[in-house]
Formats: sequence, structure tokens, C-alpha cells
Amino acid sequence: MDLGPLASETGRRVGVSTAAALTDRAHGLRLADDVIAGGDLLAPALRELDGAVRLYRETTHSEETGRSLLRSIGEIAQITGWIASDAGEHDQAARAYRLGVSAAREAGDLALVGNLAGSLAYQLSNTGREDDGLGLAHAALEEAGLDAPAKARALYLDRVAWAHTKAGDAQPAMRALAEAHEAMAAKGSRESPDWAYWVSPEELDVMDARVYTELRKPLRAVPLLQEVLNRYDSTHTRELALYLSWLAVALVDANEPEEAAQAARRMLDLTADLASDRTTQRGRIVLTKLEPYRNIPEVREVLDVHAA
Repeated sequence: MDLGPLASETGRRVGVSTAAALTDRAHGLRLADDVIAGGDLLAPALRELDGAVRLYRETTHSEETGRSLLRSIGEIAQITGWIASDAGEHDQAARAYRLGVSAAREAGDLALVGNLAGSLAYQLSNTGREDDGLGLAHAALEEAGLDAPAKARALYLDRVAWAHTKAGDAQPAMRALAEAHEAMAAKGSRESPDWAYWVSPEELDVMDARVYTELRKPLRAVPLLQEVLNRYDSTHTRELALYLSWLAVALVDANEPEEAAQAARRMLDLTADLASDRTTQRGRIVLTKLEPYRNIPEVREVLDVHAA
């Protein structure tokens, strides 16, 4: 999508306060995504993105204000893409991500470009396009540069780790995980952007555990997941359910099907009415993983209740 010139020749003049209000709306949408599933939030998110683009196109503003508006468009596009992906609308998500990359590049915000490109890479890795996801994850890391803020660089490296994991490259995945923790602990880096508010050492532990689970290393994955889940905010239902799904899979691989059934039951109960394609897909994976243990009463109960 062509966003047009930095300032149009007609339309009302907007300034710093309008740009700040759009920044606040972007962050409000991120906070809403913490507690509302994609299927329920997608329509409002698309309206926000459309409104942000129209605000930019149909007003006049200084170059500085224009860059701020473009940056907010990029941020709204990123969270809209994430929401669309959670709703299973992958083509719509890709369009939002690409619009956001265009806006962020025009604003000169390379860290935001990295977040948007990395988000699209994550979707590609999870939807059967592992090679494309791997290439884009590396490109996002490279474009953002070595001087990217610590939380942002850690996030890009985690996405590289996941892309390698989905491509079946165990050693590069493990190296990227270690580099993500090093980046997070780096001293003297630039201040982290608002959109990286959720990136923390605990979230890096979750990605470590997911990679270990995918690579069939349950003895590493299970303790990490149990520790995170013991202190996780229960209002973040979707993430809680997703983490439980990884725990269930790791417990099966650790030959603990009874405990796996307990985690699976909790996960599936949480997601029964959740409009999230991510949790739906993870639920199917968990049930498939449990199926060979159907002769165990705890497992059979979960399968009989939820397999349909």
C-alpha cells in the first residue's frame, strides 16, 4: 500500500498531540491483545489500522509529526497482523505486516521494521513456509542492526531461534537462544521501545522451553515451563493455554502421560470458548500427542471429553 507523501496539500492540520494520541491507541491495542483472543479483536484492530492510515493521508502535518504518525501506523499494523494471525487470517496478517514495514521504513525506525518483519517470519515458520520464515527472520535481525535496543534484539534472535527450530536446525537454534539472553543482558543499549514492553527474561525462558520441546529435549523444557506457569498472570488466558500445551507435549516426551493429561485438560478447558486459531491448532497437536496413551485412564478421560 502506498502511504502517499509526508504531508498532503489539503486537510486539517495536525500536530504533536494528535500524533501522541495515535501512539496511545497503538499501545492500547497491544494491551487489549494481552487479554482478548484474535477472533474477537480483529475487527476493531482493522478499524484502528484503517483510521490511522486515513489520518495520515487526509491531514497536513510537519515532517516530524508525519514520522510519528508513520511510526504509529507501523505499530498498529504489527499488532493487527499479530491479531489476524491469531484469528487464523494469515493473508490478512501478511498484508498488515507489509504495510507496517513500509510505514516503519518511511519513518526511519529500523527497530520497528525488525519487529514487523520478524512477526511475519514467525507466521511463515508456523504455516509450512519454514525456509521463507528462516530467511526473513535473519533479514529482520540484520536490518535492525547491532545497535537495536536490548529487548528488541533479544526478540529478533528468539525469532531466529524459532525459525531454525521449525526448519530442523537444532544447533543454530540453540546458539540463537543463547545470543538472545546475551542481548537481553547487554549494558548501555538504547532505551527499549514501548512495543517491547512484554519482552522479559521470563519470556525468553518460554521460548527456550518451546524450542527444547520441539527439539525433543523434555528434561530441559519441563522445568522451565513449570516455573513460568507457576507465576504467570492468569488473566492472559491465551498465552497461559499455549504454554500449557507445550508443557503437555514435553511431558509426553518425558514419558509422563498422566501429568501430560493434567496439563492438557487445563489447557483445553481454558480454550473451550476462546476465539484463537493458535490455541485451536495447539489443542489438536496435544490430543494427537496423547492418543498413543489412550489406555491410561487419565489420558482416556481427556481424549473422550475433548477429541470431538
